[in-house]
Amino acid sequence: MPEPNSPLSASAQASPEARSAASLLRSTTTVRARANALLERARRGESSCFNVHEAALPAVARLVAELTRARYPDLKIPYHSRWRHFEAGGVNRMALLDAALGPASAADKARAQIDLALVSVLLDAGAGPAWAYEERLSTQASSHRYTRSEGLGVASFHAFMGGLFSSVAGQPLQADAEGLRQVRAEDLARAFQVSAANPLVGLEGRAVLLRRLGDAMARQPALFGASGRPGQLFALGAGGSVSAHDLLEALLESLSDIWPAANQIDGLALGDCWRHPDVAGEGQSRGWMPFHKLSQWLTYSLLEPFEWAGVKVTGLAALTGLPEYRNGGLFLDGGVLTFKNEAQARQTQRAGDPMIVEWRALTVALLDALAPLVREQLGLTAEQMPLACVLEGGTWAAGRLLAQQLRAGQPPLNIESDGTVF
Repeated sequence: MPEPNSPLSASAQASPEARSAASLLRSTTTVRARANALLERARRGESSCFNVHEAALPAVARLVAELTRARYPDLKIPYHSRWRHFEAGGVNRMALLDAALGPASAADKARAQIDLALVSVLLDAGAGPAWAYEERLSTQASSHRYTRSEGLGVASFHAFMGGLFSSVAGQPLQADAEGLRQVRAEDLARAFQVSAANPLVGLEGRAVLLRRLGDAMARQPALFGASGRPGQLFALGAGGSVSAHDLLEALLESLSDIWPAANQIDGLALGDCWRHPDVAGEGQSRGWMPFHKLSQWLTYSLLEPFEWAGVKVTGLAALTGLPEYRNGGLFLDGGVLTFKNEAQARQTQRAGDPMIVEWRALTVALLDALAPLVREQLGLTAEQMPLACVLEGGTWAAGRLLAQQLRAGQPPLNIESDGTVF
């Protein structure tokens, strides 16, 4: 019998209409369709928040292409995933994990890599401008300081290596349900070097998210094993291949209860899915704009462990671009989008505010429009440079560059973060 608050019991108690709506909102086809509908509306001048300037897209594409060539001169561009942050400072931290795992099988290594990547991605929401992580490796003469996403990646890597997320003595290199259930904000504060002088935005929200993750995995042993490990998702590739969208769907369905409870239909948690008055749709899905940004980035980040273990990844193009403040900032700072009300734009926003929901939707649609222009600049096909590589090449770096030039790295909108979306 499922526990009262488990995803299984919530689904069983929900109406067929609610289950149908939740299923629709977990599809990237719906993400794209609704994002494009909001973009078309904005193009017609009907948005209350944004103007769209298509003529600015080619210049943005040139900037992205130039950065891509500078960052990856051979144009062998990896996915935009958490593993890039584990390479911060030119350090091969994957090799450190591999050495620590010793003679483990390829499958066991993949499970550990999935454990690490999943937990690390969930800890990645915006760190804020005042936080940094100082790393000192035995192979380096001096310490190195990392901020923002790189800092969060490096900090979570060392927390994992130190066994913070494992409940099994003598087996630190894993994350399991009981270990995650025990994580408190003060544990993360120690691991992430947080202090009054080094504050991290959304610390409590991150700890709550990890505890919810532990609870969710413990309730689903068929998917996550008796100990509740993210790495058990490796079984999805047992046939020698894994579909990117199938992996995303598994994450969205199994981890739905870890996200903020306010976004739900008839008790079914929707996660990174928000109301917007101008979003059309059928039934109870009407008015909801889905994104699943963190879950999609998580999917991108889990695909590499599958590939490294010899499992073929299919259907990568089904995933969308990531609507976060670097990609979204690229279009604002690049002049593709402008505000209709500058005073409104200067106000502090929340993730569920219509302006933020629309900005993120326009970002998803514009990334799809930008990608072919970038490929044309570089002479690559969609097969050679899927969207995951356009992001890495790419759009995220260009958004960061423009933000650094214009606002010392700050995003173009002031967004109140709880550590679960941005």
